[in-house]
Amino acid sequence: MSELQTILVVDDNPDNIDVLTGILRPYYKVKAAINGKLALKIASSKAKPDLILLDIMMPEIDGYQVCKELKANPVTRHIPVIFVTAKTEIEDEKQGFELGAVDYITKPVSMPIVLARIKTHLALYDQQRALEDQVKERTEQIEHTRAEIIKRLGRAAEYKDNETGMHVIRMSYYSKFLAQKIGCDDSWTELLFNAAPMHDIGKIGIPDAVLLKPGKLNDEEWVIMQKHVQYGADILGTDDSELLSLAREVALYHHEKWNGKGYPHGLSGEDIPLSARIVALADVFDALTSVRPYKEAWPIEKVEALFKEEAGQHFDPALVPEFLACMPQIKEIMSKYSDDKEAETFGLTE
Repeated sequence: MSELQTILVVDDNPDNIDVLTGILRPYYKVKAAINGKLALKIASSKAKPDLILLDIMMPEIDGYQVCKELKANPVTRHIPVIFVTAKTEIEDEKQGFELGAVDYITKPVSMPIVLARIKTHLALYDQQRALEDQVKERTEQIEHTRAEIIKRLGRAAEYKDNETGMHVIRMSYYSKFLAQKIGCDDSWTELLFNAAPMHDIGKIGIPDAVLLKPGKLNDEEWVIMQKHVQYGADILGTDDSELLSLAREVALYHHEKWNGKGYPHGLSGEDIPLSARIVALADVFDALTSVRPYKEAWPIEKVEALFKEEAGQHFDPALVPEFLACMPQIKEIMSKYSDDKEAETFGLTE
């Protein structure tokens, strides 16, 4: 047997509460409040009512004000409110509906009308909640799909100059670890984790003769290579999505340097977005500790020494020690997603 739904009866007259309680008790759980202040407290509690029967004429806070406050509170705004009142003027009824009430019952109440109205609005409320759950679930699916597409595009770009494409997996985790270490909130940290794979998406637009050149680039080639950050920003566009916006930010600014000698804009210090300062550390660390056609992998100790030297030059000096403190987690990811292991999944999730 399903649990009984809860009705909150709000009236300053105990006799009126008794009448409504007598009507409702066989079919519902009933809570009662003898004033508006208590009603608001009960309505916003953990065990919220499924519907509220609300008197209008009460001392201190009248029913209209109670309804207004209920609808202004995100916790209670969806609870159906039915006014039960002796006020019978059309203007009174109009005001009640304008404040967000779903129905209006006049006193003295009729038991069949009360039960019928409550049944109808509870059913509508149940349908509304079910629809909201479906929309939420669908939205989460869309967000997940969008994130997965971004991850795969990031790996597609990496495949142009990385045999396994595991680089974007590792550096995304490193970025996440650092964001967590410095206390970024969970939501932004997860966005960064999903945006980081797109940092070099603009490499798709760089000619292979430049991108895959085994030796040092000449001045002309270096100018071409630097264009990948703007290409990445252009590919990601100016969509309103938080994820795509952050991915664009990372793509455009992750080659800026703390001392202002990076590119494309020569930004310095905290003018460089935090996302890009984090990804710069993660990206360079993985590049140095990975085998590339033109170099061997550096030992971690050598990279750590370089990072300490470059704190305040290439990298944010406050982030370097925090990044190095993440080394136990980083080493686990280096082992799990090493270039000589076959990836079992194309995603970044564990």
